[in-house]
Amino acid sequence: MIARVTLAEIDTLRTSVPRAVGVFEASVLPELREQRGYEGCTVLTTPEGKALVATFWETPEDADASVSSGSYGAQVEKFVTVMAAPPGRDTYEVTLRDEP
Repeated sequence: MIARVTLAEIDTLRTSVPRAVGVFEASVLPELREQRGYEGCTVLTTPEGKALVATFWETPEDADASVSSGSYGAQVEKFVTVMAAPPGRDTYEVTLRDEP
């Protein structure tokens, strides 16, 4: 399993954290669910606007396909007016995951 991690900072003067998460849930998640190899997503936030989004993929090729197809860039553009700075992105191999 592969995790793609995006770090972002929501500009809380322009929008609230719950509103930004709502946009993600309404417009990004449906598109993620349509992509091959998608295995879920976790969004972590702070009241100050820091956000960590981890998407999980079956293979590295599946994780890369969302970027090379332009889908990732299109999703990031939905938030360009509410982010304090461009997001950072990295990819990790999931070596341990605990689910009760």
